[in-house]
Amino acid sequence: MLEAPIVEIFSSIQGEGLLVGRRQIFVRFAGCNLDCNYCDTAISKSSESGTLKTVDYVVCKINELKTDDLHSVSFTGGEPLLYADFINEVISQIEIPSFLETNGTLPDEINKLDNLDYVSLDIKLEEHFNNNYSKKILLNEIKSVNILMDKSIKVYCKLVVLPDSNLSRIENLVKTLKNDINKNQDLSVVIQPVSPIELWKDDKKILFEISEIIGKYMDVLTIPQLHKFMNIE
Repeated sequence: MLEAPIVEIFSSIQGEGLLVGRRQIFVRFAGCNLDCNYCDTAISKSSESGTLKTVDYVVCKINELKTDDLHSVSFTGGEPLLYADFINEVISQIEIPSFLETNGTLPDEINKLDNLDYVSLDIKLEEHFNNNYSKKILLNEIKSVNILMDKSIKVYCKLVVLPDSNLSRIENLVKTLKNDINKNQDLSVVIQPVSPIELWKDDKKILFEISEIIGKYMDVLTIPQLHKFMNIE
């Protein structure tokens, strides 16, 4: 029997990325393979913060939370790809579009998922880590993007930026991403200013500079975390 550590299952409004404003049911998994210094769901970093639940339990909760305005089910974390087999089984038992929020560093696990509808894939910067950044992170993220594109799954990348983000590093990263992704498909990058938004009161200009840099290579949008403004989960 498949089980996975679950922190919470709830219905809310998606506050990030290209599906911002959509009603979703969120299935938050516990445990992550990275340790980003800006993480706003620190409670989900450790697998011990969750409670082991079965596929049947999760499917039942999803069905209980359905509303007429529901757009999709978001599998989030933590890092949900630590439980790819579990997610596959849940998706096979629900008739609702599926949305995965992932750091994209586990391409072998992402390759297991054929029935996803949408994926938000975080691209990590060196400044997202205190001391454990590796170039392998970006290589795996690019590999994951290409796997998803080959499967015709709708994927976009999200880039969390800080007021002191290094512009030249961002340009080098986006160049690499542009050169190494599937050339037959377009990829959007969502710039997400790190929360809280008060951090940006004196540094808004850099957001325009980052947007201009990314816009030289691919489609770009800047979308802050809407749910922080609405004060909802």
